[in-house]
Amino acid sequence: MTKEECKQIVLDIISEIAPDEDLGSVKPDVRLRDQLDLDSMDFLDIVMELRKKFGINVPEADYMKLASLDSCAEYLTPKFNEAGISN
Repeated sequence: MTKEECKQIVLDIISEIAPDEDLGSVKPDVRLRDQLDLDSMDFLDIVMELRKKFGINVPEADYMKLASLDSCAEYLTPKFNEAGISN
């Protein structure tokens, strides 16, 4: 899986959690919570969806590594690849 595919998965999850958000203008290097109306429960929903759909566990200590799309891709792409998940 590429980092771009990983970013798309994160955007797809966000679109399910917050369907009213306009994800077309999300900047990959800016914190998601600074761009979108996401609260801490929405963020936990993202983490839970990663676990439920893909078996990717994100420990609470690593939550800050999911701040932006770029940091999500940096952190999650190796995890997807280790799990043998391809998009």
